[in-house]
Amino acid sequence: MNDLVKKKCVPCEGGIPPLSDDKEEKYLKDIDRWNLIKEGIHRIEKEFLFGDFKDSMRFVNRVAKIAEKEGHHPNIHIYYDKVHLEIYTHAIKGLHLNDFILAAKIDQIY
Repeated sequence: MNDLVKKKCVPCEGGIPPLSDDKEEKYLKDIDRWNLIKEGIHRIEKEFLFGDFKDSMRFVNRVAKIAEKEGHHPNIHIYYDKVHLEIYTHAIKGLHLNDFILAAKIDQIY
């Protein structure tokens, strides 16, 4: 099991710097096929494919449940048979360990 899945998101109110490029790359290796975007606000993104709209919505509802439990919320874009997630920490306008923890937990339910 991925060590990130065992961790819990911690509240982040800002006032700390985003992760360094080296830390981003390190944690990226622990999540499955997420894309690291470094243009503008650094973030991680991933697209999930489904058979139909109902399957997409079931997944989104499961993601929402995890996000609420962790107190950390992704941006969610829903298309008919596809869900695009974008994760970063809004309070620091960049990436935090929480983002990678949430991504790992989402991967676990996909």
